[in-house]
Amino acid sequence: MTISEILLEAEFKTPVVRVQKTVTKHLNKGSVEGMIVVMKSGATAEEISAMALRVESLGLKAHIIKGTERTVIAAVGEKRETTKEALAAGAGVAEILPILAPYKVASKEVKPEPTIITAGSLVVGGNAVGMIGGPCSVESEEQLMEAARAVKAAGGTGLRGGAFKPRTSPYSFQGMKEEGLKILANAREETGLAVVTEVLATEDVDLVASYADVLQIGARNMQNYRLLEAVGNTECAVMLKRGASATMDEFLLAAEYIMNEGNARVMLCERGIRTFESHTRFTLPLASVTYLKDKTHLPIVIDPSHGTGHAYLVPDMAVAAVAIGADALIIEMHPRPEEAMSDGYQSLTPEQFQDTMDRCRTIANAIGKQM
Repeated sequence: MTISEILLEAEFKTPVVRVQKTVTKHLNKGSVEGMIVVMKSGATAEEISAMALRVESLGLKAHIIKGTERTVIAAVGEKRETTKEALAAGAGVAEILPILAPYKVASKEVKPEPTIITAGSLVVGGNAVGMIGGPCSVESEEQLMEAARAVKAAGGTGLRGGAFKPRTSPYSFQGMKEEGLKILANAREETGLAVVTEVLATEDVDLVASYADVLQIGARNMQNYRLLEAVGNTECAVMLKRGASATMDEFLLAAEYIMNEGNARVMLCERGIRTFESHTRFTLPLASVTYLKDKTHLPIVIDPSHGTGHAYLVPDMAVAAVAIGADALIIEMHPRPEEAMSDGYQSLTPEQFQDTMDRCRTIANAIGKQM
């Protein structure tokens, strides 16, 4: 029986994707092992728990995923010769199947239905299109509160704002740090918007998580594996941005680092890649949405602000992102972009943000989604 047949028999609620055998077999020749332990339809809770413990006893991590009729356990860890045989003998086990993708827990082979993430007022995935807006940096309470009210008035559900800012130059504005986090929390208190803000270092994770609803991992830190593990040990939702030169497999394996620590609330953010073009800050490949949806169950966010680097390009790219199936947008908006301390040239005004929201909502409604 194939993986697709097993998962279809489990009556998962969305269509089962086909397994990409040719590519993934080639990519899976490393030392990491991944298997799906398919439990019998009548497997008891005790049998499922015992199998998860057996997986752990073999030095693998067990990720229990429940369908409507069956439960599967993703077993991920260092490759061993006898693992399959040791697990196949367990009570309640129907079959052991390999996970062919190099990324294990993030793969649609393990979880074919899309993941929906709720963080405060922000819902990302399924029929919901989340809209996150706000300035690049928290500069003052007056500036941030004005931006938050504009996001709320436009129908946004998340507030972005950097309290800790990674800047190319050490002389550039580095953010208000904890004071900025407090201002973000005050804005959430007034508007109800979920707070999305970046964390830069492992030692700051607990601090930022105490204020934020969504921890953002920026493009520069996509392969900062200790930081990925640290946010993986929190209960906060995580927005992982693609590195400017990262391949899709590297992007998904970075998400795997977070999920492997136990935090499955990961959303993937395409924010543009470096190419030979100079007419935009980065090149925003919207084909990433379709590709990722074929490979992973994680929701996809598009950042048209960093993806283009020019405010006049942002609205059209935002509308296109919704049309192609993005689960959320994160857009820079500043009450007075000409006065912004960072990224003013790619920030919308409140009026432009409202117009963009209206256009995106029209497209979302047309394809059966809600904003």
